[in-house]
Amino acid sequence: MTGTEVLGNIPRIYTALADWLACLLYLYYLPRRLRGVRLGAVCAAFLLGMVAFMELTGAVARVWFLPCIAVSAMMMYLMLRLCSSAPPRCVGYYSVRAFILGELAASLEWQIHYFVARTGAPVPYWKKYGILLLTYLVVYGVLFFLERNYNDAAEPLHIHKKELFSTLLIGVSVYAASNLSYVSPDTPFSGTVTAEIYNIRTLVDVGGLAILFAHHMQLVEYRRKQERDSLQNVLQAQYVQYRSSQESVELINRKYHDLKHQIALLRSETTEEKARYLDAMEQEIRSYEAQNKTGHEVLDTILTSKSLYCQQHGITLTCVADGTLLGFMDMMDLCSIFGNALDNAIESTARLPETEQRLIHLLVTRQKNFLWIKVENTYDGKWQADGTLPKTTKADSRYHGYGLKSIFEIAEKYGGTASVTTRENRFVLKLLIPMRQ
Repeated sequence: MTGTEVLGNIPRIYTALADWLACLLYLYYLPRRLRGVRLGAVCAAFLLGMVAFMELTGAVARVWFLPCIAVSAMMMYLMLRLCSSAPPRCVGYYSVRAFILGELAASLEWQIHYFVARTGAPVPYWKKYGILLLTYLVVYGVLFFLERNYNDAAEPLHIHKKELFSTLLIGVSVYAASNLSYVSPDTPFSGTVTAEIYNIRTLVDVGGLAILFAHHMQLVEYRRKQERDSLQNVLQAQYVQYRSSQESVELINRKYHDLKHQIALLRSETTEEKARYLDAMEQEIRSYEAQNKTGHEVLDTILTSKSLYCQQHGITLTCVADGTLLGFMDMMDLCSIFGNALDNAIESTARLPETEQRLIHLLVTRQKNFLWIKVENTYDGKWQADGTLPKTTKADSRYHGYGLKSIFEIAEKYGGTASVTTRENRFVLKLLIPMRQ
């Protein structure tokens, strides 16, 4: 049997359905641009389009085989691109994986069908469609189970050009090797017997899919390691900042107390006019004393350093905090929570043009058996949702939000939750953490 005779064996509608289902599987793991009825309508339109294209090109000459495959792959890319809000390179990356998955599902299903029908006896409809249903359920079910731990729709992979190119190279190589017998049976690597051709195609597709999945696992693990390292750097930076602030605050307090005693000595030997001058001097330097006395040294130091910065930049920072509630938390975790939260609030508030608008309020209190932390600040109202994080305005979007990510992770570490909300040009970060003895 020649490659031309085998070419039409797999029903084209089966291949179209396999490709469409592969797109749906990976669309589940991507942030979606469309939802509800619109998403269903677009997906249904692509299914009809894929089926129609496959049926219309089923009898084309061999020279048009590869161009038709390229168009089919492009339709899969367009479906993911229209339905997903992921970046183009990310969509291209998942399109390659979906294409190979669809190839495997169609090939495996028809190989099983050929094995059942090898005697030449007609295959009952219930068995024919049962094989189709069962094969697709197993293939896509297994892939769905494997993929769920290596994908996050809220934070899709940032794919570099080299990573997209390597994935595309793997996909093209796998498809070329698995379909060589269909294009030309007269090569050292082609099969001439139907069973051979099906075995080559299915086994090569299985191997290719395994390579792509292993490649995907490596990319995800590398990204996770990068994020862990970045979060650790953020944690360490806030701790170093706290230690530096602690030394500065202690020095300021010592100098302030020395000045108070010197002013008291001068006051006993001065005239009434000079006394007024000394009163004014004392009032001016009083703002540099550590005024925040919450009951927890770490929180006091952070608040004092941030308060000094806010005074210099026209930002009003108010605080109602019971620091005695924080005793069960690690020092570095406290540095990360309050340091990152206040740094983000200061950065956001500082963009406002009027000093009267620059307001930050910190609340640390207890609600029943929970520690309640809230940091609220004014902002310019341009915040956009990006999962649980604000959408960055920085040029490189890969390295943003680690301060908030660190806060969210610390909340989870203590069995609590963190959330971000906005209302009336106010940005609110809330943490609710179970109290421990």
